[in-house]
Amino acid sequence: MSDIHFSRMVNNIQPGIFGALNEKKEERLKNGEKVYNLSVGTPDFPPAPHVMKAMQEACADPENYKYSLADLPELLQAVQYRYEKRFGVQLETDEIMSVYGSQEAMAHIGMVLCDPGDTILVPNPGYPMFEMSGIMAGARIEYYTIREENGYLPDLEGIPEEVLKRTRYMIVSYPLNPVCVCAPDEFYVRLIDFARKNHIVILHDNAYSDIIFTRKQGRSFLSFEGAKDVGVEFYSLSKSYNLTGARISFVVGNKEIVSKFRLLRSQIDYGIFYPVQLAAIAAMTGPDDFIEAQREQYAARNRALCGGLRSIGWNVPDSQGTMFVWAKIPDGFDSSMDFCLKLMEKTGVIVTPGSAFGSEGEGYVRMALVVDEDMIKEIIGVLDESGIFR
Repeated sequence: MSDIHFSRMVNNIQPGIFGALNEKKEERLKNGEKVYNLSVGTPDFPPAPHVMKAMQEACADPENYKYSLADLPELLQAVQYRYEKRFGVQLETDEIMSVYGSQEAMAHIGMVLCDPGDTILVPNPGYPMFEMSGIMAGARIEYYTIREENGYLPDLEGIPEEVLKRTRYMIVSYPLNPVCVCAPDEFYVRLIDFARKNHIVILHDNAYSDIIFTRKQGRSFLSFEGAKDVGVEFYSLSKSYNLTGARISFVVGNKEIVSKFRLLRSQIDYGIFYPVQLAAIAAMTGPDDFIEAQREQYAARNRALCGGLRSIGWNVPDSQGTMFVWAKIPDGFDSSMDFCLKLMEKTGVIVTPGSAFGSEGEGYVRMALVVDEDMIKEIIGVLDESGIFR
């Protein structure tokens, strides 16, 4: 039928540059040429055996296939245990709710905090789902620019007063995908004061607190005094525990926001599958030495990739955190997309153009640390032989 009406919202969603990259990738594979995919941030480490065992045992029990409707008490206790042990943060059970991954939660939370026409603040460059949270709610998107010269931190004082007056919430995330930097502690103190003064809710996406390289452990937004008064944090098990496909994350913090969000989600789902809840309990309460071992491996890959690229003429700074590297494209290319396509055509190495993350990402690319050090050395060799940086 040609007369089907589609919403303006869905018609404004563009497949974008990833489709072009995928076409080129398929071409190379059809021709029998090698591809090195550093574009997608899916961990290549397996989940811990005790987590998989908990899932397997839960899947063998037919009782676990019923509607779950609510979080198991043991799941809420596991989040409390993890936050106390890992971040020194005490949470009440009414300050915790599970969600089908941080991406799903981010997509829906705007409907809790915004009316159509309200304003939200998101980083530019930033993860694309951040702006989608406002689009889904019919909100107006305003961007705060984060630039290299400012350490990729927002200039809170530089946000116009008229924007602040109509802003309902601001999304912040450190370590930040795609720019791979961590925020100093004093930034969070200023952020909480800023939010309180301007009556703005803070949504902190904390996906990568276990993958940082500037110190041994990342922090939680909720570690800072007053954070629960002004916002919530999204805590994901995808990257720390390699449970990306299980889709299990948590929204924690301000109990009023959690309560209203739980009310909304009661209308659109029936709760997290019990075996996933039980796997999450095993993850958060079991041994977690493997998380530190993974962090060290990511750090070694970070050094190998960035150091290797610098050795062949591409001045790429070491990543401070996340499972990515953020780099300015070399001279001589028209755009980040132009560089990505030529890089793939010449070498088979696939990276993500910075323009996928907003206008301020133009001129940069993002690379994922999802291959081991031997493969990184192979990639460096291929890039060097190609002469693309000379």
